[in-house]
Amino acid sequence: MDSLTQAALGAAVGEAVLGRRVGNKAPLWGAAFGTLPDLDVLANVFLDPVGELQFHRGLSHSFFFAAVTAPLFGWLLARWHRDDAVPARGWACLVFAAFVTHALIDACTTYGTQLFQPFSDYPVSFNTIFIIDPLYTLPLLIGVGWALIASRTRGLGHRANTVGLVLSTAYLLCTVAAKAITWPAFERALAEQGIRVERMMTTPTPLNALLWTAIADDGEALWVGLRSVLDDGPEVRFRRIPRHADRLASLQDQRAVRVLLWFSRGYFTVSDTGEGLVFHDLRFGRSDAWLTDRGAYIFNFRLRPRPDPTRPPDDQWTFEQAIPSFDARSAVLGRLWRRMWGDRAAEVAAGTSGAAGDR
Repeated sequence: MDSLTQAALGAAVGEAVLGRRVGNKAPLWGAAFGTLPDLDVLANVFLDPVGELQFHRGLSHSFFFAAVTAPLFGWLLARWHRDDAVPARGWACLVFAAFVTHALIDACTTYGTQLFQPFSDYPVSFNTIFIIDPLYTLPLLIGVGWALIASRTRGLGHRANTVGLVLSTAYLLCTVAAKAITWPAFERALAEQGIRVERMMTTPTPLNALLWTAIADDGEALWVGLRSVLDDGPEVRFRRIPRHADRLASLQDQRAVRVLLWFSRGYFTVSDTGEGLVFHDLRFGRSDAWLTDRGAYIFNFRLRPRPDPTRPPDDQWTFEQAIPSFDARSAVLGRLWRRMWGDRAAEVAAGTSGAAGDR
């Protein structure tokens, strides 16, 4: 999730754990430890782009990291705040809760979180909430804000924080319900259109949990469609996107390609720009939110050789991430808003080209 949400969640958890005992120190330390795992990006100065992709949301987001480091941080905080007479285990509980909730909410997004490092690098991804969702964040901010400014003697701020946590958690459950509602509708639409697929994933579109994207894999190509919880009727317009996996055939043994395949979980397409290959991760959508006939993919990795005799034979290629421009974002947001509420006219009839650059 975004840094503001992680800070708000950490602060709310900190207030819930120790707010009654140490006052505003609890949410402030909760916010600090709620954002600390994302400082793994500081390691990027020592890593190449391939290593960066592997390392982010890795060990610092794992249950192991939380279990090992929380007692140490708890001991340090207990020494720092001796006057509060809170034992190290109390502070350790705050730190552990902040770390674990950070990792779990990240696991609800599409990116993937390696919860089981260092024992497994499997990226857990429940795909139930977009990385920025105001309806999840606002209750946390309001509850924590109230706790920070309200008088501690009556406990109203602490109760407001509890309400904020309950509301945000309830919304998170609503996103799970929305996923469960739209999933069978996508399956039925695929079957009715004679599209036989091997697997499928669904993920919410930006800033909401009403409109969902399905990406279905038939082994050779991917089929992408949209459906809102508020849609009437069974229709889903799918567009076919060739994977072009054959373009990677000569690079299959390269570490860069192996990491991209691991990261994307196979939901990708490869374009040939004439100047080289670009790997597109479809899970993160396009600049048009799949609402028009063409758009730019959000996550793009330009593959390039880096001949270096000091590197192993399988590490002679790397990639660099390319972010598209969002010049038409206002028009897209307008379409997205209408499509969220079930207006199918906001969605241009699907084609087969998939995106600008699919060739």
